[in-house]
Amino acid sequence: MEMVRIAGGLSEAEFQAKPRMYTNINSVSPLKHDFPMLDGAMRLARRGQPVVVTPFTLAGAMAPVTMAGAVTLSIAEALAAVALLEWIAPGCPVAIGTFTSNVDMKSGAPAFGTPEYMRATQMTGQLVRFYGVPMRASGVCAANVPDGQAMWETSNSLWSAVQSGTNMVYHAAGWLEGGLIASPEKFVMDCEVLQMIQRYFEEATFATTEEDIAIDAIREVGPNGHYFGVQHTQDRYQTAFYAPFVSDWRNFEAWQLDGAMWTPERAHRIYKQILAEFEAPEMNGDHREELTRFVARRKQEGGAPTDF
Repeated sequence: MEMVRIAGGLSEAEFQAKPRMYTNINSVSPLKHDFPMLDGAMRLARRGQPVVVTPFTLAGAMAPVTMAGAVTLSIAEALAAVALLEWIAPGCPVAIGTFTSNVDMKSGAPAFGTPEYMRATQMTGQLVRFYGVPMRASGVCAANVPDGQAMWETSNSLWSAVQSGTNMVYHAAGWLEGGLIASPEKFVMDCEVLQMIQRYFEEATFATTEEDIAIDAIREVGPNGHYFGVQHTQDRYQTAFYAPFVSDWRNFEAWQLDGAMWTPERAHRIYKQILAEFEAPEMNGDHREELTRFVARRKQEGGAPTDF
């Protein structure tokens, strides 16, 4: 918190006046919150910074095998922490997160992007709206490489977040191996999915004005023509549809002649280009110097205690 305050050039009053950062804590299911998590959460709450409480419940292992039971456990754990934070800092900003999924009953490994994960997220969304607080969900998968499994599981996760009225999506891009690693190629691929979902919700895609219904254009083309050359198309073709930056929409022959590059390879090139063109954002010189002194002092002091 001090590093955020210093980097922003904020007084303590300005820092506490509104959210400047947030933390996310997980419970230790079933029915526990550990001290380091709660200690950090209470520190933020006392300084007016948001806390997202996200129970990590896996049905069949740390929660009941039924989705209703797993969500019940998750909500109970979330509300317990929210109640504690509101007791020590009344009115502090909080949100409830959902991470309820299931395990593979053959191996015990966590599974994400499953139908059960989607349903649990949707159920949690209904309850969180009832409590009147913001909700956090995730874009997750259990795949080990950025392949088809990775993308369908992540897409399932993201759509369940959208359908649940989620306010904040954690891990929206880049997740692999159940969150044990992050992949830059997967990050780029996920950004394509996120942009497609964003496009889906743009008002223009729902428009039904007289011009959008296009009766005149339909009449002009009739049963024997095409729409490429009509003025209705010419006026709109540049912005009518989503334009991908990773997907390849050419036919197989054209794709093959151009090197037959698979999606992760295209994503790899894009991420390398992003890194090559990256320019660090500017920071006030005085703030940077103060931040450097703060970090050096904390290193000399030994940092935060780790023995609880």
